[in-house]
Amino acid sequence: MPWNSLISLPPDSPLTMNNGENNPTDGNSSIEVRLANDSDHAALRELFQEGVIEGQVPYNDTGADIDNLQEGYFNDEGSSAFWVAIHKDKVIGMIGVQKTADNSAEIRRLRVRKDHRRRGVGTRLLECALNFCREHGYLKIVLDVRIERGPAITMFEKFGFVLSRTRDIGGRKMLDFYLDLYREPQS
Repeated sequence: MPWNSLISLPPDSPLTMNNGENNPTDGNSSIEVRLANDSDHAALRELFQEGVIEGQVPYNDTGADIDNLQEGYFNDEGSSAFWVAIHKDKVIGMIGVQKTADNSAEIRRLRVRKDHRRRGVGTRLLECALNFCREHGYLKIVLDVRIERGPAITMFEKFGFVLSRTRDIGGRKMLDFYLDLYREPQS
């Protein structure tokens, strides 16, 4: 899949609407969600570092997949992908999906800039990632999150993710969630 491809969504999807309605950041402009490209690297690295500083990222996580987006998310014939949320020409969020097995994938690197949180950006990114997973026939989706990320945990639960286990990593709690898409009604 080319780096500069836009995701394919129906015209009435909240991710493609560009009229200022339902805009989580302000009423004057919209959020664009698109596949990441080479020009996004510095902004993605900055979002990753913000997570390190806030303690969202384990100490041993180097962010190698962000430094090698092509290899990590775009070298498997379209089975994985990585998106950015753009507001006023600035990357304000990111999310990735990596295929982990024939029928399963992991949602990774969901981050939203601090000054854009709690405004629906994470929800839009997660919707995009889940739509991708459905379109690719994934039946099980997994993700993990630090216990301190209360709003993110609430969002995951609203989308139907179920807590599968709690791990202790370096004295901090990490929660593992899963979502079974095979339980969704097929249209």
